[in-house]
Amino acid sequence: MVNLIQERATKEQLEEMLENLRSYIKVAVDIERGVLAGGGEHHADCEAVLLEHGSKSVDIWRADWYPLKQDVGYEFLTNITPRQNNRSMESQDRSIIQQVAQIVEQLLGGL
Repeated sequence: MVNLIQERATKEQLEEMLENLRSYIKVAVDIERGVLAGGGEHHADCEAVLLEHGSKSVDIWRADWYPLKQDVGYEFLTNITPRQNNRSMESQDRSIIQQVAQIVEQLLGGL
C-alpha cells in the first residue's frame, strides 16, 4: 500500500508501507512541498501518488527508507534526469540529497 505522508507518519502507516518489501520502504519525495509517498513495490507507484496530489515531476526524487537502520538510500536509475542535468543514479546536487534526507527523516524517522 502506498501512503501519502504530509505529517509525521503513524506506526500504522509505517507498517502498511512495509507490507510489500518488509525491510525497507520505497519512497518518492517532493522536495518543494516537503511531502512523500511511500510503500508499494516500485518508486513509480509512489511518484504516481504524488503527481495525483499536485506534485510536479521536476520536484520528485526517489529513495529507500530503512527503518531498522534509520537510513536513506539514494541510488536509482529513475534519478537519472538529463533535463535536470543529473546524469547519475544519485543526485549530483548535494543540497537535493540533504533535502530528501531531511524530509524522509522528519516524516518517517524515529518510528
